[in-house]
Amino acid sequence: MRKCSVRPAAVAKTILLGDTSALMEPKHTLTGDIRPHPQFESRILGNRRDVLVYLPRGYRRARRRRYPVLYLQDGQNLFDAATSFAGVEWGVDETAQRLLRRSLIEPLIIVAIANTGDDRIHEYTPTAGAIFESALEEKRSRGEAKKYGQFLMEELKPCIDREYRTKSEAEFTGLGGSSMGGLLTLSLGLSFPDFFRRLMVMSPAVWWDDEVILRVIGKLDHKLPLRIWLDTGTNETGWESARKLRDRLVEKGWRLADDLAYFEAKGADHNEAAWGTRVEAALRFLYPPRSRRKGSRARKRLLLAAER
Repeated sequence: MRKCSVRPAAVAKTILLGDTSALMEPKHTLTGDIRPHPQFESRILGNRRDVLVYLPRGYRRARRRRYPVLYLQDGQNLFDAATSFAGVEWGVDETAQRLLRRSLIEPLIIVAIANTGDDRIHEYTPTAGAIFESALEEKRSRGEAKKYGQFLMEELKPCIDREYRTKSEAEFTGLGGSSMGGLLTLSLGLSFPDFFRRLMVMSPAVWWDDEVILRVIGKLDHKLPLRIWLDTGTNETGWESARKLRDRLVEKGWRLADDLAYFEAKGADHNEAAWGTRVEAALRFLYPPRSRRKGSRARKRLLLAAER
């Protein structure tokens, strides 16, 4: 059985307590109980990547409790300004802490999966192609999203389920990402609904391969049991394609303010800061506290809060 390695206790404690004196600059901004799994190896993908695991408040005390899990892509941008693009993080850890203190979401485990740089374009896309038609061969995607999905289902998720007290069933397991990561999230949710059923789809690259994701949805013969958060910023190039994606999902049976939330962030750009501002609304829709899961009024309140 494969072991899920964790960073040595001394360094993990340094990160957990926010004491960066033992670490090199720049300053780390991790908040809460975060467990590092450095250089997690994938035999399926043939590479390694860092993985961080956020544990909810009370995890160490409630030893019999199990938790839903959200797997987020581009993990270096989510918790820590020291590793994020342009030094701007999403603040997922701070947002989760705040929402849990106010009992606005169900306690959950959040797994931040770093991308590997050059392999990102291959791993996050469902079909072969390129951002620019004139791209050199080595810059074109091999379309390995399903292979990346195998990595999640057969290597990473089993390790997380063994190491932590998770609710491992599909109904408690979510995926999330932005841009290409949003495209990946929806693609894997549609391909593997027996593993992932809560999807955080932010500013998805709907344009990829002549809007292939719309064609995939169009071929569905029935609605899948997926709960989907979908958003975009109106200052993003081609943001209107998110509306087409919303409409295609509605045509297939998803219901707005029920199992589909759609939000347009007025004037928002395509960047980490913009996505970070929408994490709260997405978490509240995908992981509402159990006492508020029933009734349309609660769902409508969440969507109204997102619009503000």
